[in-house]
Amino acid sequence: MSAIDALPPLREVIQAHGLQAKKSLGQNFLLDLNLTARIARASGPLDGVTAVEIGPGPGGLTRALLAMGARKVVAVERDERCLPALAEIAGHYPGRLEVISGDALEIDWSRLGLEGPVRIVANLPYNIATVLLTGWIEAEPWPPIFESFTLMFQREVAERIVATPAQPKDYGRLAVLCGWRTSARILFDISPAAFTPPPKVTSSVVHLTPRADPLPCRLRDLTEVAQAAFGQRRKMLRQSLKPLALDTAALIERAGLDPTARAETIPVEGFVSLANAMRDLRGR
Repeated sequence: MSAIDALPPLREVIQAHGLQAKKSLGQNFLLDLNLTARIARASGPLDGVTAVEIGPGPGGLTRALLAMGARKVVAVERDERCLPALAEIAGHYPGRLEVISGDALEIDWSRLGLEGPVRIVANLPYNIATVLLTGWIEAEPWPPIFESFTLMFQREVAERIVATPAQPKDYGRLAVLCGWRTSARILFDISPAAFTPPPKVTSSVVHLTPRADPLPCRLRDLTEVAQAAFGQRRKMLRQSLKPLALDTAALIERAGLDPTARAETIPVEGFVSLANAMRDLRGR
């Protein structure tokens, strides 16, 4: 018997259904139900909440979310081998687990009819984690339908998400976008030994809360200036922003920045100023 419900231990579930993790799907199964319960709790009280999970695999986090009181869990699973194991969980929690067989990268979340409050809580497959996060952060309109994201990443990706100019090595376009639209922080790390098979890196759980009113700016403008600036991150702004095909000196002056500064020293507010200045100079 597990620590959170009367279903079989996850190792038995994996053996019974032949669920050896596939590297091609970015699978690393977290089998410690105490850790999955910790992740579920990290998302906040779950009473009345619809939790969206990506890549549930054999269902360790799924079970934790349900056991912790989620009103409903919507789990998106690409690997059809996992569906029978998830069906057993659905039977244990009647009416509370909906499994969508498909690719999370292809889902239009706004059309699922999710009833709020809605949170994403997931041990994301490593091979699509950054792409998924970027898609959620770039969603329009903003704020999104999700009130928070509690997600597991490789530690180095987590550091890139929460970085500021105080961590210049990790600070980049992803940090600018996440810092602009969310408040993000790393909650705790998880050792490779907790997974089957164990990855070669430490994992981190990150919590992101969408900002209701980000600094006024168009997403595509912010993305364009950040991409240009970090595309040549070791060069001064007066050089790295030349791909924007504008009067670079006028752009930087209008944004109130130092032309000798480098991208890794510019806070989110500075990039927003650059984006708005670029739009003004282009007259659109």
